[in-house]
Amino acid sequence: MSDGPEADKAPEIAQGEEKRKDREWQIERGVAIRAGFYIFGTHLFAGFVWLLFYLGEHGHK
Repeated sequence: MSDGPEADKAPEIAQGEEKRKDREWQIERGVAIRAGFYIFGTHLFAGFVWLLFYLGEHGHK
């Protein structure tokens, strides 16, 4: 019969699973944002270094 205490646990399990999926999605989103910042920062630094070499090559001697 479904009148026992096990019947009451089904909604709690569904809520727990939904919270876990939401947390996993937040973690994945955080990793994607962090990776984007690292990629952007690396390109920005590389562009700055390239600019230094360009200015050094074309500077007055």
